[in-house]
Amino acid sequence: MEGVTEGTWSSLPVTLNDSVLLALKELKFTHMTPVQSACIPLFMNNKDVAAEAVTGSGKTLAFVIPIIEILLRREEKLKKRQVGAVVITPTRELAIQISEVLEHFLRHFTQFSQILLIGGSNPIEDVQKFNEKGGNIIVATPGRLEDMFRRKADGLDLASCVKTLDVLVLDEADRLLDMGFEASLNTILGYLPKQRRTGLFSATQTQEVENLVRAGLRNPVRITVKEKGAAASSTQKTPARLQNYYMVCKTEEKFNLLVAFLRQHKHEKHLIFFSTCACVEYYGKALENLVKNTKILCIHGKMKHKRNKIFTEFRQLKSGILVCTDVMARGIDIPEVHWVLQYDPPSSASAFVHRCGRTARIGNTGNALVFLLPMEESYVNFLSINQKCPMQEMKPLKDTVDVLPKLKAMAKADRAMFEKGMKAYVSYVQAYAKHECSLIFRIKDLDFAALARGFGLLKLPKMPELKGKKLPDFIPEAIDTNSIQYKDKNREKQRQKMLVEIQDREKPTVVKKNFLKNKAWSKQKLKKDKKKRNAEKRKRQAGSDMEEDDDDDDMEELRSDTRLLKKLKKGKISEEDFERQVTARKASKNPK
Repeated sequence: MEGVTEGTWSSLPVTLNDSVLLALKELKFTHMTPVQSACIPLFMNNKDVAAEAVTGSGKTLAFVIPIIEILLRREEKLKKRQVGAVVITPTRELAIQISEVLEHFLRHFTQFSQILLIGGSNPIEDVQKFNEKGGNIIVATPGRLEDMFRRKADGLDLASCVKTLDVLVLDEADRLLDMGFEASLNTILGYLPKQRRTGLFSATQTQEVENLVRAGLRNPVRITVKEKGAAASSTQKTPARLQNYYMVCKTEEKFNLLVAFLRQHKHEKHLIFFSTCACVEYYGKALENLVKNTKILCIHGKMKHKRNKIFTEFRQLKSGILVCTDVMARGIDIPEVHWVLQYDPPSSASAFVHRCGRTARIGNTGNALVFLLPMEESYVNFLSINQKCPMQEMKPLKDTVDVLPKLKAMAKADRAMFEKGMKAYVSYVQAYAKHECSLIFRIKDLDFAALARGFGLLKLPKMPELKGKKLPDFIPEAIDTNSIQYKDKNREKQRQKMLVEIQDREKPTVVKKNFLKNKAWSKQKLKKDKKKRNAEKRKRQAGSDMEEDDDDDDMEELRSDTRLLKKLKKGKISEEDFERQVTARKASKNPK
């Protein structure tokens, strides 16, 4: 694929509609890529296709063109709510991108309508939109499409609408399965007619993808498109025009090197990949303050409604920085990305390839750089063997400015920044522990103190991984972190309110018999009198019990005297003994 092209569109063994050729001319696609020249004729001749091609090879047009051609050749024209084609893709961003390409073609085919069904919008609005405008072509993410099939009670019988389906496309199929959409896909496939054309496109071939091919495709034609020349012999999985670099650096120098690199390449377009959403939030905010006069945007999977807007905005920028997670690693086509920077290596080797593939797309040149710790350097050889991904070393920049004190100053100035740093540190350690390549990325070799310094933390967070560990190399800042306030006044007000509530809960409760002010005085007096009467009653009962005790004692004395008197009469005791015992008993009763 060094030359990228495989002839003009007119050289295809099948004839394309004139309006399709016009749309291609408008998009400035004068020549085909190998995956397009292989897939389009097969698809149009009613074959199921399972295509594997390197990222950035032009897979989108390889199925968009056949979809339009197949729908144009239908004997019975589609009505407004009849679905002729469904394209399923793993992420919203990729779905938006495919929808935009389709929209450009459909300007020339007003008889067809398309609808985009993705998360982040109200599903009821999607139902209303489909009922009003229809959708002959659906571009969707699996979760939202599955949800739409269950909206019969809301007025949408999608199961009936898809009975006219001609084409199903599963784009980035390996990613669909990686992200846990297998159950949703099985549900969706259950609603679709068996007589259809199916196209399955992926950048990597896995056992899960192979299982999906067997389940969803009928006698598919398998297409594998590799790089030409030297790359073909090694089955390289990254674009040939991509320059792949790695930089080995110490933990506490890593962020300084990133900032220095970005300051040197200010007028270029960059993607920076981090391992977790919390790291994106923290470092994105930090870069906003440290790399001036540059547009910096952040995007990650936990963003619900802002992702679509941010993605569209970044695509339109001439230069800027997008700080992101692997949500941006697959299939996304962003024009003129100069550098893909991997601050954290991805959790899997295949994800490394997909990240790099965001640059050097469709024959353009591009660069990728991954930052590695000294103990992680063997990852370079691993990628070379596992992913056939050659890399060359880039030496760390010299005389870099230490920006970590500024990072700490930001945390001291705003509690939000302080909390973001703590969350980022915890999430990074947890992600590191789950790395697929655990022989290289070993949690027990991680220097937690150096890592905390590299994150610019004021103190270490409480977390299971640090329990029982002594880290003398990390010196916490001499500051009461509870005194750090939010810059956002409303958030700080809420925090202070919460602190007061916590203090109140921790105070010892003192039981007091308060005078009830909320009751009438007469009622309070009656209650007081009642208490007094009850007290007197209890006193009288106590006195009565004492009297009963005295009577019992007298009876006992009488019985004792009677027994002594009987003994005296029978001559068992003398009169002197009788007198002595009676006197002794009386003395014991009244000791005074």
